[in-house]
Amino acid sequence: MSIYSKLGPEQFAAIGAEFDAIRNTVLADLGERDAKYIRSMIKRQRRLEAGGRIMMMIPPTWPLGVAALSASKILDNMEIGHNVMHAQYDWMGDPAINSRVFEWDSADTSKNWKLTHNVEHHTYTNVLGHDHDVGYGLLRMSDEQKWEPRFLFNAPLTVILHLFFQHFVAVQNLKLENYLVYKTKSGAQLKEEFKPVWKKMRKQLAKDYLLFPVLAGPFAPLVLAGNVAANLARNVWACAVIFNGHFPEAVEQFPESVLENETRGQWYVRQLLGSANFKGGKLMHIMSGNLSFQIEHHLFPDLPAHRYAEIAPQVQAVCRKYGLPYNTGSFARQSLSTWKRIVAAVAAQGRAGYARRGRQRRRGTAACRLMWQAAWATTTGPRKRR
Repeated sequence: MSIYSKLGPEQFAAIGAEFDAIRNTVLADLGERDAKYIRSMIKRQRRLEAGGRIMMMIPPTWPLGVAALSASKILDNMEIGHNVMHAQYDWMGDPAINSRVFEWDSADTSKNWKLTHNVEHHTYTNVLGHDHDVGYGLLRMSDEQKWEPRFLFNAPLTVILHLFFQHFVAVQNLKLENYLVYKTKSGAQLKEEFKPVWKKMRKQLAKDYLLFPVLAGPFAPLVLAGNVAANLARNVWACAVIFNGHFPEAVEQFPESVLENETRGQWYVRQLLGSANFKGGKLMHIMSGNLSFQIEHHLFPDLPAHRYAEIAPQVQAVCRKYGLPYNTGSFARQSLSTWKRIVAAVAAQGRAGYARRGRQRRRGTAACRLMWQAAWATTTGPRKRR
């Protein structure tokens, strides 16, 4: 765990105090600027959706319509839904953007998302066996994860996860691997847990692939195809943003032991070491829900995300002061690093398996040699003297 294991109690406490001070300063400054920002994002998202759905019914503007609808879905999920459900705007007292009642344009229910993401992921970030986001029960993202033959398909499964991300996230709380692989969950239990999930998924599928195409009349095929394309774009982008913030090679993962008597300062450092940023302009930050500042988000998940760019220099200053790494790079660089990790999780097992088979062959050869020597000694042992 590199720097984490080298820090002492006093250093952890000092780091915790400095990050607390940053958080408290922003909390004291929340006001009209933040309210205006989130309301403007909601207006833009609604205009993009309305414009996109209209343009998709006109063949010459169909590509623009798909782009607009894709952007609206991304804004709804990333900059609005994700951040609202983190209670970043609960202080406003506006029921339309309150984390307790907000629902988003996604196959996942807000209730399940807040459990798997806000509680499990943000509390136990990158703690193996506790943070289900480490591989989503589907992938091997760490050498510390027990090897299983299904992980040979790490790369193609990652592609599938990107394409159908909203649906994988929708069933994440079901922990399907416990039913399909480990047989620790019964079919009856899974069926009961799936009911609210299927209710939301069914609603989303009907809206995008039945209601809007029917309303489009003769333009139904265009609208249907546009909705498919927009959902795919949203899924791939959202998954890529999340992977780039959690799985580049230098991002650390932790054993369960770090949770024992964990202090506030230790929690901050674990969040820092278990996250990564990627660089970009203002549009990139907005379209990623400001999760391009994943480090700041994990340190301060309840602060309005549009503030992360402002406090990033302060976080970097704390890192320099205490010799902590601050993992950032271009989107392309972090993507490449993430895919290296995905492939390496398979290759590492391949190398281990090759070495293990080599040792087994050597042991087998040695055993055969000993058997032949014993047999030879038995048949050609010392002759009796005449």
